Amino acid sequence: MASLQNSPAIHRTPFPNSFSQPGLQKPGQFRCWKRGVSLLVRAEQVSTANREDGPRRRQVLAVGAIASCVSLVNQTSISALVPSIMMADILRVHTWYGSVAAETKKGFLAVMDKKDGYSFLYPFGWQEVVIEGQDKVFKDVIEPLESVSVNMIPTVKQDIRELGSPQEVAEALIKKVLAPPSQKTKLVEAVERDVDGKAYYTFEFTAQAPNFTRHALSTITIGNGKFYTLTTGANQRRWEKMKDKLHTVIDSFQIVNV
Repeated sequence: MASLQNSPAIHRTPFPNSFSQPGLQKPGQFRCWKRGVSLLVRAEQVSTANREDGPRRRQVLAVGAIASCVSLVNQTSISALVPSIMMADILRVHTWYGSVAAETKKGFLAVMDKKDGYSFLYPFGWQEVVIEGQDKVFKDVIEPLESVSVNMIPTVKQDIRELGSPQEVAEALIKKVLAPPSQKTKLVEAVERDVDGKAYYTFEFTAQAPNFTRHALSTITIGNGKFYTLTTGANQRRWEKMKDKLHTVIDSFQIVNV
């Protein structure tokens, strides 16, 4: 555990303190059809030149529309409309989109980060917000303690088990990263789970502030040279109502090789 507790990178990393209340290229387009139904699909390239001035900008293909189009027409029809290189990208995105969407539960939306290699579900109605140092954050605008965030930091480790047991790693992260020093924290449970041969640590904890207590869940893993952390939670008074949804969020988190 010494390697985790003494890691400057982890201590300096601004994880979301969710316990507090807190140019474009010319668009391209192609048309696909089936049985007289026409569907216009647009694709655009988003520049990353202003990355320092705002949230991460990513190349965006209209994934939902593309997935619909690919399901409406066969590959031969699309190939006649789209250059082969773009076609390969569309099919690759559609394949991943389909695998995530197939597991999407009613009442949830899917996030798929192709660049950083992760995906997860979050409750319908939560809004994306920008928090410096975070890769993704979604939260309920009415209940601000109900949120999910994803953070990544570089690491030379290959497996989360190299850092210690689930209990040891969870305790260190909760005390040093996931909650302010002023809050009283308690680890409820920490377990290891396996997803497609990749080890994940998942833990439950509470963080008590003077005027509220947040009940939270986190899952962590290592891959692609990164230490991934996804954290979600809710106000303690709403825990019983929200816990099943929050467990769905945690269980849905998965990384892929990029």
